[in-house]
Amino acid sequence: MPILGFGVYQNYTTTASVLEAFKVGYRHIDSAQAYRNEAAVGDAVRDSGIDRSTLFITTKCISKYHGYDRTLQGVNESLTKFGFDYIDLFLIHNPHSGTERRLATYEALQETCRVGKVRTVDVPLIDNSGIHHLEEIRKAGFPSPSVNQIELHPFCQQRPIVEYCQNHSIIVQAYCPLIRGEDGKMNHPVIQAIATKHGRDLAQILIRWSLQRGFVPIPKSATPSRIESNTHVYDFTLDADDMRMLDGLDRGADGSITWNPVEFP
Repeated sequence: MPILGFGVYQNYTTTASVLEAFKVGYRHIDSAQAYRNEAAVGDAVRDSGIDRSTLFITTKCISKYHGYDRTLQGVNESLTKFGFDYIDLFLIHNPHSGTERRLATYEALQETCRVGKVRTVDVPLIDNSGIHHLEEIRKAGFPSPSVNQIELHPFCQQRPIVEYCQNHSIIVQAYCPLIRGEDGKMNHPVIQAIATKHGRDLAQILIRWSLQRGFVPIPKSATPSRIESNTHVYDFTLDADDMRMLDGLDRGADGSITWNPVEFP
């Protein structure tokens, strides 16, 4: 899995944006059934001429489509929309369907791995999960998930679930790493000061923080210049003082701009 992904949530020019992302070096695209743009991502892959085997494509199934049979059907539908033979990473999009249906969905995704429709071997993946959601998988006797994708940025650091994932070798993907550009947060004086210090833009500071925390950030943009600049994050390092100041911005659940996944049963 490339350590920098490209998100396409609410992207209404998905094919063009993904082609631009490929042009500047992205090879990891994060889509979902609920985004309604799997076909557009597939078009971009074909139009790019890039070897499919060098790309890492993610999609997800939302809770209303959970359950064993519906999940198998959903995987087939996603493959058809993408026009792919396989999907690299298939996430359970959210945990709202209840324990029984979540576990049935998890079991179905294991089956798709066994038959090669999802490339993750034996271990499906789960998204937006709190510790108790991950624990119910363990207690049911299933293999541990490989990935948990949660909202992560300096204002919402979700430290307990991050620590749990890191202790159980679960990769942490960070969605909304750019705080969706919210002025009250992204333009915070601490972030501005660190950006000025390094001669970088605000988004690059936020992505770099995520990378140095060991996350896989998934920034999104439909603006070509921003798509490119968001990749320029490997030629500088935030020092200990920078990281300490950014870590100090954490507001817990109050810092979330979407929702707090650990609140859901």
